[in-house]
Amino acid sequence: MVLAHGTDSYYKAIILETLVKETSPSSVNPTEPTVNIFRDATKNLTSLVKVELLVMVNLIIFGAPGSGKGTYAARLKEKLNVEVIATGDIFREMIKEDTPLGRKVKAYVEKGLLVPDDITLEVLKENLAKIPRGKGFILDGYPRTLKQAKALDGIAKIDAIIHLVVPDWIIIERLSSRRICENCGAIYNLLFLKPKKDMICDKCGGSLYQRSDDTPEVIKRRIEVYEKQTQPLLEYYKEKRVPFVEARCEKLETPPEVVVQEIMNGLKRLGLA
Repeated sequence: MVLAHGTDSYYKAIILETLVKETSPSSVNPTEPTVNIFRDATKNLTSLVKVELLVMVNLIIFGAPGSGKGTYAARLKEKLNVEVIATGDIFREMIKEDTPLGRKVKAYVEKGLLVPDDITLEVLKENLAKIPRGKGFILDGYPRTLKQAKALDGIAKIDAIIHLVVPDWIIIERLSSRRICENCGAIYNLLFLKPKKDMICDKCGGSLYQRSDDTPEVIKRRIEVYEKQTQPLLEYYKEKRVPFVEARCEKLETPPEVVVQEIMNGLKRLGLA
């Protein structure tokens, strides 16, 4: 596999350092056969290289509101050792903190309008810059327009697209039952992902609430808007021959772990996990 982001020398240095450490006199049992020493060193190096390669994957996750993007991205974050950049969550936090940029964002969000590309791109760059060197990311909520997608091309290389395919009726059922922690943003569902205590977050003890746009009528409109906005983006990345990992959910009661495993299997087939 070709190492991404021009980090070949970085990995070579790590491998050389590890090989020296594993085979140095202080690390070696004098009675141990030489073949065993190098066998063990090779095992450690193989494990190391796998970990280092995993962190370099850059992904975009597409899915209609309620398709499970946030839930799946959170689980993939741990499995892939990447950062998740969810622009919607970032905007909500900025509004909550009442920053100057947050007030600009709030003016658009309250009118139900998309935040302008220049503001969104500025926020994205700030958050990408915070990611440790050698670590990849999952983008959730960006890009939303072709202009944003083309701007992203100049910032980072995207290794694959995760496309969630979920029937409308499942989305409506999910969102109508969704509850969110007002403190840490953790997501629950009264049907299949209930908190241990009624309307109390398991993680931080915060109160759970229902978003005002999580009603059937509003949800249907949001799905229509999403499909209209996203279809050109999917075509754009297909034309650029960016690999796709498609995950389908046909049953309301499908556990998140099942879909996450389907995504992981697809990434493994591409050599990205």
